[in-house]
Amino acid sequence: MSTFKRFSSKRNSENESSNTSSTNSVSTSLASDLDNLNLTEERLKRYADEANTLSSDTTCIEGETKLRARAIFLREKAVSKTLNNIKLSMKVDLCFVLDCSGSMAPFIDAAKDCILQVSNYVKNTNPNIKLRVGFCGYRDYYNKDKNLQVFDFTDNYENFTKYLHNHVLAISNDDDPEDVLGGLNAAVNLLNWNNTTRVLLHIGDCPPHGRRFTNLRDKYPDGDPSGLTPETILKEMQSKNILYFFGKVTDHTEKMLQVFRGIIGEFPVFDIVGGDPIELIEKLVKATSSSITLAVSLTSTVGNGSKDIYSLQQKKLDMNPNEPDWKILSLQKGVVMWYQIPKYLNEIKDQKYFNKSNLFSKSFSFKIASQPFSAGIEKCAYYALDDQNNPLVIKEYHCVGRTNPFEKYLEAIEISTVASFLSREFNLITKGKEIHKVNFLDVSLLRTGTVDLHTRYYTIEPRLLNSGYKRFNANTGIITELHHTLEAFAHFTYKYTNGYLVVCDLQGIELDGEFLLTDPAIHCVDTLRFGRTNFGKEGIKQFFLANHKCNEICEKLRLSSNSKFRLNLERLNLFKGCF
Repeated sequence: MSTFKRFSSKRNSENESSNTSSTNSVSTSLASDLDNLNLTEERLKRYADEANTLSSDTTCIEGETKLRARAIFLREKAVSKTLNNIKLSMKVDLCFVLDCSGSMAPFIDAAKDCILQVSNYVKNTNPNIKLRVGFCGYRDYYNKDKNLQVFDFTDNYENFTKYLHNHVLAISNDDDPEDVLGGLNAAVNLLNWNNTTRVLLHIGDCPPHGRRFTNLRDKYPDGDPSGLTPETILKEMQSKNILYFFGKVTDHTEKMLQVFRGIIGEFPVFDIVGGDPIELIEKLVKATSSSITLAVSLTSTVGNGSKDIYSLQQKKLDMNPNEPDWKILSLQKGVVMWYQIPKYLNEIKDQKYFNKSNLFSKSFSFKIASQPFSAGIEKCAYYALDDQNNPLVIKEYHCVGRTNPFEKYLEAIEISTVASFLSREFNLITKGKEIHKVNFLDVSLLRTGTVDLHTRYYTIEPRLLNSGYKRFNANTGIITELHHTLEAFAHFTYKYTNGYLVVCDLQGIELDGEFLLTDPAIHCVDTLRFGRTNFGKEGIKQFFLANHKCNEICEKLRLSSNSKFRLNLERLNLFKGCF
């Protein structure tokens, strides 16, 4: 008989969707999958495989003890290498490429006052980032020797600001397009790019010359008279691992952006349409700071190879951001599986809690889009509906390696379950303190198809309908958008588990009085848990303990004092025991 637990009660609430009907037994193929799955062995093999040093005879190692010892050795070696790459990624070259024609005068003035604010913001939120700044201003061929201005990278922000104030002025020309390609070419090839993370933030209100970019009044409709092309420049930018960001001022640049996307894939575009001078500076500071933190996060996660970084961006060209016509898609059937959220701390610390005997299941009917609408480093995401037309998101790993994908998806819902347990405990201890709740979406494993090659696994979760989806921080310690509640929650997870783990990589939406999150990562002292995004004890030390600054919420929860926090926790547990 299968060790799989037959589901006979509600999952976590009494509002379970009616699209899943309780079953007294699982399908023969699923029962066979579960019975044949040696969860511990498969996980150990995968951890060794993901370290990229799996030898051909690893699967022949006799005994769990030897396999565990080898997996630990390979994992620690891989984590050490990753941590070193992340340290390198914290060194950033940032180049402003700025249209300096007459219409851009307000943006030039904003840029002059921007960099000191940016450097202070980075220093306060992400002190590990070391930043050099450079500048390339462009106008047009008409301006001759005043067309291009280049200031090489420096970490002396006062000198940088002084150069902008003294030497960079808005000068008008005699048609609408500008020498955009000349400016980008100078930035890519004339500056001394040295640091691992390389950011080019381009701000302009008009496109390059040429019919492929614009229908505006143009003295050079055949394009750049010197023969520069975006293909040549952007490919050179890629080869130098420089990440491109754009600050959009007008819709005149929309055709240019389409051409650029066709060459290098998707890239972030910031809306910095003007307002009053203070608002404009604030927008530019936010765009610049976001460019830095996004680039560091991407470089540290993928590595510093342009092939990997730009392959992800190119992959996004194959996305379809629009929902499909659900009427023409057929209803599919599968089984959803999940772990019950534990009741006690010792259960989340015990890996044996998350085994096959503690799985729950229900039959499930759904529709799924044929193309993903989004892609990240590890997964792509599809729009989906259940048979009650409730909106869902179904996610699939790009690659699961040479081991059993079933095991990897089980680990994904284990991570979600642990995060949900800790958020529940956080919300209990913050009750009545006017602190935002922290909640995670319920995530299940979805199995479809049969036991042959067409069997597929996914994770499935409710769809966040709010459009303000954000990544607030990363598992590398980078804070992309500072929220004291979320930083206090990470601190709470460390204190509550006595230093066993930290929940990080917090992303989702902010609602009225609540953060609703998904896809967290966990750093844990046990490197054989929580996947390749777990950087172990050193990850906790370098990316949480070394960076975290206690805020007013940490103080309110007395997280900075072990004795007071323990006393509060004991009182809470006594209170919980009354029910």
